Amino acid sequence: MTAPDSVLTPVLGSLYALQVPIPYPMKTVTVMIDAPAGGPVTMIDCALDTPEAQASIEAGLAELGLHWPDIDRLVITHHHPDHYGLAGIVEERSGAQVQMLDVEIGRGERYWHMLREWFPGHVKHMRDHGMPPQILEGMRVENPHVHPASRVTPLREGELVRLSGQDWEVLWLPGHADGHLGLWNASDSVLIAGDAILPRISPNIGLYAYTRPDPLGDYLQTLGKLEALNPARAVVGHHGPVMQGVQARARELRAHHHERLDFIKAEAAKAPRDAYALSLAMFSRELDVSGRRFALAETLAHLEHLRLLGQLYRTWNEERGAWTYHA
Repeated sequence: MTAPDSVLTPVLGSLYALQVPIPYPMKTVTVMIDAPAGGPVTMIDCALDTPEAQASIEAGLAELGLHWPDIDRLVITHHHPDHYGLAGIVEERSGAQVQMLDVEIGRGERYWHMLREWFPGHVKHMRDHGMPPQILEGMRVENPHVHPASRVTPLREGELVRLSGQDWEVLWLPGHADGHLGLWNASDSVLIAGDAILPRISPNIGLYAYTRPDPLGDYLQTLGKLEALNPARAVVGHHGPVMQGVQARARELRAHHHERLDFIKAEAAKAPRDAYALSLAMFSRELDVSGRRFALAETLAHLEHLRLLGQLYRTWNEERGAWTYHA
């Protein structure tokens, strides 16, 4: 009988990457497991709370001779469901300490605990920027794929995290999420990047009701930080796990966003419109309801970046009940 292929990809020493299935277009998310001999076991990110994800992680742990109770620490790069969804399950089954960047705990992670209270503001935010009622009607408070942790311990930028017998520096890489965390190993030039940079798609940079006011401005600074680091390898959240050419990719993504800024500024100059109407121009292909929400959030991030730079302004349209952007 042929031995099954390994489900783990070696990254560095005792650190491995595991591709876990998720029911999104990206297909998989990267979960990392560090299992040093005789040392504490660390997991980085944990995928959605689905039976398929749990089975995949169990297989990865088993290949290292581990089970859920062996996990000592869970580090989360950011609060999005495909990275955080199983956090509470991991915590319950192992007693692991769950850690996130301090910025993310107060914003993104809190979102899952405050979902019912924050949800009306989330809907109003999109309605105020032109989202049609028929798209808003499909939104639901419940998210069955997220099981929040009961307690999260903060990490702070500049702290050191021990992985594979080495110290990794905690980085703050905002944009895709307000408190997106990265881990940097300077001696081996390896970056754990999460979704801060991806090889084939642009990370969604969206402005939501609960986010910082200029996520695109944050992200452009993050790209500058990644260019300066110029890691030889990066472990990324999707489509990986390991990518090279981070510096060149950061420059591509900066150019991509500047092209979008020029496009949206030109569109607003043709005719003042709300963010949803402008999102139809910027994302003209057919999208499902969820895709339209992401498109609105990303368009709004570009519009607000331009407004904060003084290159656009907005007025309230009483008749439509929405903000209108003007060149």
